[in-house]
Amino acid sequence: MPPLDPDITPDELDREARAELRSLPNDLADLVAGHLVAAARALSAEDPEKAYEHAKVARRFAGRIGVVREATGIAAYHAGQYAEALGDLRAARRISGSDEYLPIMADCERGLGRPERALDLVRSREAERLDRAGKIELAIVESGARRDLGQHDAAVITLQRVPELRDPQPKPWSARLAFAYADALADAGHEEAATDWFARAMAFDEDGETDAAERYAELTGGLIEDLEEDYDESGAESGDLLDDLADDEEEIGDEGTQEAVKDEEDEADLPGAPREDDLSDEDELTEDSADGDSAGDDVAETSSAGEVSEPVAPVATPAPGAEETRDADEGAERPSAKSAPSYGPAFIEPNFGDVLDDPVDAEDAEERAKRQP
Repeated sequence: MPPLDPDITPDELDREARAELRSLPNDLADLVAGHLVAAARALSAEDPEKAYEHAKVARRFAGRIGVVREATGIAAYHAGQYAEALGDLRAARRISGSDEYLPIMADCERGLGRPERALDLVRSREAERLDRAGKIELAIVESGARRDLGQHDAAVITLQRVPELRDPQPKPWSARLAFAYADALADAGHEEAATDWFARAMAFDEDGETDAAERYAELTGGLIEDLEEDYDESGAESGDLLDDLADDEEEIGDEGTQEAVKDEEDEADLPGAPREDDLSDEDELTEDSADGDSAGDDVAETSSAGEVSEPVAPVATPAPGAEETRDADEGAERPSAKSAPSYGPAFIEPNFGDVLDDPVDAEDAEERAKRQP
């Protein structure tokens, strides 16, 4: 005999069940009530074997009481003892005259490998007297029996005929009904629809009554999702590494720019480089030259100064449209250069003044002047 927990009292049993135990002596009634309470606790703790052991003790002392046979049959059903469960539930049905546990009896027939007998119970007259919850449970059992017989499409159609299948409001049977329908769809090869219905069963199943979450993960590839999360994490780390490398390149580019400017300054201080005084003397001599020569020299100095003063910057990828903008700017500058006739070419040939005019050319010029009216 399994021991009872010290905190178990007969008062925990509901009034209707205790009323059925009044035919027993007081001490025996308390003992049976205690084991029934222990069986109920074990079922709540998902320990059907322990529940069945306590229920068998109650049946030993009160086997002719309907509530005891019902409790024993339910405990045996959850423990997988389908033959014992079917016998106890049949006895409870004869004692109480209730057809409440007809769906469990039909499922026990399935568990014993007799789906045809399960369908016989589904089509019996007693099944018509069930309430709405009982009929829904019986439809779930019928769908399973059809699948046992290889009638997969019939299993799906059986549950499609249940109006409560598409009820958005949660009911006590919503999770089990949606799960059974999803399971039937998956068995029939409709995996996409089955995935949607497993998700719906998950939404209804707040207490974890079904395996909807596990089945949904199997169909959607739970392992692939985990790999994607790992890939996202590694990608984020790689992105951080690339950012660090980019920052290092920018620092290197800045250092290179500073070194290039410093080198240019050092070159200006070399002995062979022209001094500022020499440049100023050359400027004074240039002022005495012709206007065209000064303009040409200014243009040449401007272009050369622009080339030298341009800083060395790290190579960067141009932004989209940058090339078009640069071409547009160059195109805008070119017409302005052509519209200014005072600017000569960048190179002006020097005039040393040591070449005399040809006298033949001078006489030809005088004759042409006389012929003109």
